[in-house]
Amino acid sequence: MASNLHGMVLKALRFFPRQTLTIKRGQHMASIVPKTIVEKNPIHYDQVLISPTSVRVSWTDTIASTYHNIWLRDHCQCEQCLHPLTKQRLLNTFEIPSDIKSTAIEQSKDGLTIHWNHQTHTSFYPWSWLQRHSYNPRFQKTFLPKKQLWNHEIQQNPPVIEYDTVMKSDDGVAEWTSKIEKYGFCFIDGIPINPESTQKLLCRIAFIRTTHYGGFWDFTSNLAKADLAYTGLKIGAHTDTTYFTDPAGLQLFHLLEFDGEGGKSLLVDGFRAAQILCEEDPNAYRILSHIPIPSHSSGNKETFIQPSMPRSIFTHDNSTGQLQQIRWNNEDRSIMDRWSDPNDVTLFYDAIRKWNEILTRKDGEIWEQLRPGRAVIFDNWRVLHGRSAFTGHRRMCGGYINRDDYVSRLRLTNLGRERLLKTLF
Repeated sequence: MASNLHGMVLKALRFFPRQTLTIKRGQHMASIVPKTIVEKNPIHYDQVLISPTSVRVSWTDTIASTYHNIWLRDHCQCEQCLHPLTKQRLLNTFEIPSDIKSTAIEQSKDGLTIHWNHQTHTSFYPWSWLQRHSYNPRFQKTFLPKKQLWNHEIQQNPPVIEYDTVMKSDDGVAEWTSKIEKYGFCFIDGIPINPESTQKLLCRIAFIRTTHYGGFWDFTSNLAKADLAYTGLKIGAHTDTTYFTDPAGLQLFHLLEFDGEGGKSLLVDGFRAAQILCEEDPNAYRILSHIPIPSHSSGNKETFIQPSMPRSIFTHDNSTGQLQQIRWNNEDRSIMDRWSDPNDVTLFYDAIRKWNEILTRKDGEIWEQLRPGRAVIFDNWRVLHGRSAFTGHRRMCGGYINRDDYVSRLRLTNLGRERLLKTLF
């Protein structure tokens, strides 16, 4: 089901693992599929080495973590330093001497006890905690389903869940959000054909986001809002709300009524398209990761929305380099009259031409004729959507959910609160 491009890498980057697609961006790296180091279980240590400024814990003959003294003191988990209920810091970080030292260190089967020379404080760090929060090196654990890139073949067996399954229990929500996380979209079948039931479905994940379109939508192609979505025109693959500083995380559509022709819904895996661009034209990928694109929503008289600052098409995690978000809607692109280097103009147009050519390849598209009772929900930070032109009366309902609210629900239903808290404390 996943594209065979999933494991491919550029020849110039053949030293990276096959599950990692990376390109150089100046001094940064941009990964689409993350490299994972599996946490050792059970956790044990081989050796602890102490220096004047740090502590080094060897987990195996070849893997060791180094922790700065000031970092260890700042992250003490005792009740004097961290409120046991609110999980907020009580320690005054700025009173910690920059050259803080340990006066004694004790090792046990459970963890490491450190006595500090400042304020005669004692801290305890379980081995599991030290390994979980290792930053040099950083161990990246995989708790949630890995993203599975897909092409048109996924239409033969797409991710689907029943409405009743989602509505009856949080286990159903866990299954639903897990499929969204893995594939970037999911169909929902068996929905009562009314907006009220659809709204309740969406609220099983989180609060519906209110925008200038309202909260939960129930609309037709009557141009009630000055946006192409409120017409019967063809709309190419795009992400929504590029003009917000924080674009919508999830989007759901449920077709309630339709008596015409056309109007098929289009989905494209943007992360797969980005991977192909990276492989076929690394320079175009670099350009579209750096050049900011201004965007706007100003069709309605009462609306003039622009992000706090223009953003590039591809956004990456600053610490890991992993691709986090795609932001692309050529129809909402504003006038590009600010260039840090005017010589980039031609390069930019060449890059988006290549990007568009990849997005419109037939082998990356799936087309679905939505019907009353079946909805589709998708990750607006990953999956691009569009539709074919249509005639007749077409009534659609749906809404947005914030990215952070979705991820919170995804993690809580799939992992549980206690397990999540261990990743923080």
